[in-house]
Amino acid sequence: MTSLAVIRNKLREIKFLKRFYHRMRTWYRTTLYNISPLLFAKLRFLGVYGRMPKLKNPQTFDEKLLWLMLFWRHSLKTRCGDKYTMRDYVKEHGLEHVLPELLGVYEHSSEIDFNALPQRFVLKCTHGCGFNIICKNKSESNLEDIKRRLDTWMKEDFSKEYGEVHYSLMQPRIICERFLDDLSDGLPCDYKVYCFGGKAHCTMTCTERILNNAAKYDFYDLQWKNKLPYSKLSLLSDKNIPKPDAYEEIINVAEKLSKPFPFVRMDFYSINSKAILGEMTFTPADCIDPALSDIAQRALGELIDLPEKLLK
Repeated sequence: MTSLAVIRNKLREIKFLKRFYHRMRTWYRTTLYNISPLLFAKLRFLGVYGRMPKLKNPQTFDEKLLWLMLFWRHSLKTRCGDKYTMRDYVKEHGLEHVLPELLGVYEHSSEIDFNALPQRFVLKCTHGCGFNIICKNKSESNLEDIKRRLDTWMKEDFSKEYGEVHYSLMQPRIICERFLDDLSDGLPCDYKVYCFGGKAHCTMTCTERILNNAAKYDFYDLQWKNKLPYSKLSLLSDKNIPKPDAYEEIINVAEKLSKPFPFVRMDFYSINSKAILGEMTFTPADCIDPALSDIAQRALGELIDLPEKLLK
């Protein structure tokens, strides 16, 4: 057997093992979720922090996020967490101008007419997180591969990935939005505003992001005067992110839309000095974020006033 053949066989073995691992991981998570979302959440937390979460008397940010995920199942969370139905919620508040331009809505990838789309666009499956395809050059893209990826995502029940219950009631759809261009070489910076009962507290910036890969995160106070010691990695950096041109509009819109929620992260872009809303996030980092500092866990946790339980 030639060395090239050996390499090909090894690659096949690796692909097989990856598929097997993915199937077993999916089976394990789905089984736990079906048995009990509460048990699933506790075991996930135990695996990260080495202890069980204190859900009877939650104190930290992660613990309170888990409590809200499990015990406050308000229908607005499902509506606003869905990237398509969120748009109607925004329109009802007279804020349609902050939504990215919608180029199409589809129930199947076969419905997408790529010939009718511009050279650059963004495709999203609306019922989960990370189901995004950012096309910067249609002519150089493998459109059949894009369809295959969308078809795979459309079959997934994202609620069973990390036990995020509000995703279970979302209708899977594909939306196409216009590509947001801030004239930089990479993707535009995200400005993620942490809101508690309609009050903005701080903004997390997401920079140096490459498609769906990891980025660098920094937290700033509401006045954008001080970097907050909330991200463990950010504490090691002396990098400063300039306040976005649309910052005042971002905060104004974030507070208007976040009023019904004990916590929601409002994710924006600043494009041509205008605020553009990307999504509303109720379970950041799947409610378990070891990258947050102890200071952040305490400070952000104190800002969440837990409502009465709502399980329907």
